Amino acid sequence: METIGRALVDAIRLLRELDPELVETVALTLQVTLGALIIALVSGIPIGAAVGLARRLPGRALIVPVIYTGMGLPPVTVGLFTYLLLSNQGPLGGLGWLFTPTGMITAQTFIAFPLVVGLTMTSVQGVDPDVRTQMIALGASNRQVALTILTEARIGVTAAVVAAYGSIISEVGAVMLVGGNIEGETRVLTTAIVLETRQGNFALALALGIVLLGIAFLTNFLFHRLQVRQGGP
Repeated sequence: METIGRALVDAIRLLRELDPELVETVALTLQVTLGALIIALVSGIPIGAAVGLARRLPGRALIVPVIYTGMGLPPVTVGLFTYLLLSNQGPLGGLGWLFTPTGMITAQTFIAFPLVVGLTMTSVQGVDPDVRTQMIALGASNRQVALTILTEARIGVTAAVVAAYGSIISEVGAVMLVGGNIEGETRVLTTAIVLETRQGNFALALALGIVLLGIAFLTNFLFHRLQVRQGGP
């Protein structure tokens, strides 16, 4: 108990003093996760909306199960796939992204993308069909109809954003495989916590864990505030 208490005190000291290693790890974590999230949102929301709106989409019976499967992929499997893709023998090996932040962003984009697509799709499908009928009757274009339905589904789309970010900021396997957990280059919060715990450096591990929990809480707090503003519970 005394050891845990001492580690907690030291962790708070590291946070208060803005330990350089801690700040560097947090900065890289935000760079990688936010980069992956932006790419997943820019590509995933339009695709999810399109699949949700196109009830007669050719191959829909296969596409939807594939999306749902992607939403549940183990991160370590995604990391293995990305590693093989970016390795010297892989099709993208020439890019030199393995063991770099760019490679880590690639892996985390693969994790977040299906979540964004799937949750956006289900949110769009949950919008009252009369909205689309009324918009078409008023002479709205397909683009206007899609934007209106996305607006109606905004709470679900916001949930997609939060779920996607939560999945990538808390995962370990993919970034460990693709990034290599290299100090000063590819070490992020989750991989650093694993390493410091194994080395017995519990103070730094706890400090990193507190920051990670803080980011998770802030993300969910902002989501709740958005829900309230948008008329949610």
